[in-house]
Amino acid sequence: MKMPWMKLLYLAFLFIPLRIELCYGDLADDYSDDEPAAAPPPSQDNCNGVFLSYAFTSRSKEYPHVKNVTAQSWAFNSIATVVNSGTEEVKGWKMFVGFQHKEILVSASNAIVVDGSGDFPVAVGNGTTLAGYPMTDLKTSIDTAGDYNQIAVQVQFTGTMFGMKEKAIPMPKTIKLANDGWNCPKPTKYPTYMHVCCKKNPKFKAKSPKGKYLPKQYGDLNFMYDVLKVYEGSYEAQVTMDNNNPLGRLDHWNLTWEWMRGEFIYSMRGAYTHRIDYSDCIFGLAGQFLKDLDFTQVMNCQKRPVIADLPEEKANDTKVGKIPYCCRNGTLLPPLMDESKSRSIFQLRVYKLPPDTAKTVLYPPQRWNISGLVNPHYKCGPPIRVDPTEFPDTSGLQATTSAIASWQVVCNITKPEKKKTKCCVSFSAYYNDSAIPCSTCACGCDDIDTDTCNPNGRSMFLPADALLVPFENRTAKARAFAHLKHMTVPKKLPCPDNCGVSINWHLNSDYKTGWTARITLFNWGDTPFEDWFAAVEIKKAFPGYENVYSFNGTKLKSVKNTIFFQGLPGLNYLVAETNGTRPHDPRVPGKQQSVVSFTKKQTPNINVRHGDGFPTNVFFNGEECALPDDFPRSAGHSSRVSFTAVIFIAIMTFLLMTDHLH
Repeated sequence: MKMPWMKLLYLAFLFIPLRIELCYGDLADDYSDDEPAAAPPPSQDNCNGVFLSYAFTSRSKEYPHVKNVTAQSWAFNSIATVVNSGTEEVKGWKMFVGFQHKEILVSASNAIVVDGSGDFPVAVGNGTTLAGYPMTDLKTSIDTAGDYNQIAVQVQFTGTMFGMKEKAIPMPKTIKLANDGWNCPKPTKYPTYMHVCCKKNPKFKAKSPKGKYLPKQYGDLNFMYDVLKVYEGSYEAQVTMDNNNPLGRLDHWNLTWEWMRGEFIYSMRGAYTHRIDYSDCIFGLAGQFLKDLDFTQVMNCQKRPVIADLPEEKANDTKVGKIPYCCRNGTLLPPLMDESKSRSIFQLRVYKLPPDTAKTVLYPPQRWNISGLVNPHYKCGPPIRVDPTEFPDTSGLQATTSAIASWQVVCNITKPEKKKTKCCVSFSAYYNDSAIPCSTCACGCDDIDTDTCNPNGRSMFLPADALLVPFENRTAKARAFAHLKHMTVPKKLPCPDNCGVSINWHLNSDYKTGWTARITLFNWGDTPFEDWFAAVEIKKAFPGYENVYSFNGTKLKSVKNTIFFQGLPGLNYLVAETNGTRPHDPRVPGKQQSVVSFTKKQTPNINVRHGDGFPTNVFFNGEECALPDDFPRSAGHSSRVSFTAVIFIAIMTFLLMTDHLH
């Protein structure tokens, strides 16, 4: 039977989608024993918002090959797509991918990892946020006549993952748009593919941009990267950092970022790089393209330079100083202490490489990270293009000048990970002669030999005077005190806390109308602290705070239930640890202390002895300190006596007495 050619063509077209569907499902056959569910083609036609998708493409076993499934590593490849299918431009797009298999990203095209403080590889096993680079904004289809290259971006992932059986499919938990003001439902999932349509939250009230770019944001620490002058092949920029958090602070700050397009720092004012070396330029691309440049004058050619503040004596140096808010030896104070010292500025000359040598081609550095001595942990976002910063005219006229281009980097304080803080707290009280020291390895045990001590052991109770000597001089006191109190001494003693700064909170008295505590700061390190501050969050007792006698004390309005302490004029210096009077005496820590008084008028139901008199959070120079697991108990409120043991002793006593009577 002959079939007309038109019907044959029609049947051929019918089989095309079937073939596409079968091909899409083949990948699932390789990794699952279940019936494969054919994933649909990208279903963004009905999405009036931002369409995100994630597709797993392949994986292969890496060396070494091991029998332990959880220890076997696999190389994987996947693709994420972000498409603006709505009517509003998405500025500074960010995507969260909920990785969950101990993934380590080796590369990600067209994006940077916001959570990573350095270059690849970066661990993302708890999920990670990616920001667009170099394409940071997604325009609308309406404004671009449907140009897919301007409304969408594709991110190709390459990495390593662990702990999956050979046929299991390593998909993330979720994907979503991480920009403020967007709602994303749970993604639709298939064996090797997931997608979600995120829509703008109608209740979200964002600041309306006055100009072309996003309005400036508020963070704990804000950076501005302002391009002031442009030349063919180079530009001059100014970096401004502002501390906005009442508990934020930096001492001897070190700032790092990453040049993404071969740039290098020619010169700086108000700051310097730890490594002053131009060899990377000579042997790199810069040496090939800029053959006529005198590289002996170049300050730094590292892809990831480490930048520090200049010391105070360089403030008036005509070559490297002479700019406002510079040269404070890396100190950035909270506005509450000194508003003039809550800002820092430096300037730099940056050279660019082809094809970016035109005056109009400007890219800021990425992956900003800043750290201090004993200071908060900051997590910084990507640079966001904002309206150019305006400055007062230097001639003194009633006029303003503006930067050529400006980017903002917002950093926020994060809670330190357990055993990774830099200060700790001990508790003691007048009604109990056992002091509870800082927790074992409170500031980490990575730098000591844990074969000689127990890094997971509970810290031993101490007599109060033992808190005044270094940990290595406490062993004899701890053993003697344990024997005196009939407490068990472990065969392997707990490791030290390893903190450079510790704070003791001692409950001093408790009477009918009020109570007092004593706070003592110890510096066990080699570096003194000038203009130090401490802050104590004490929830139930806060309304009753009355006075502090050897410090300045302030109730913070912007931080809940927190009292801010700083040294009085002339007493704002916490000295470093020094040698003892005699050669064999233990070293002596730097120390500052004061009595703090509270009234019970505003807190009539406070139970000072049973926990209400002890802080729930303590900060030193902005760093959140590790608290002990317990607080001193008064008689009749013991925490380490077994209830079963008490019952057993009572029964045995009763039986013995009964037997005696008979």
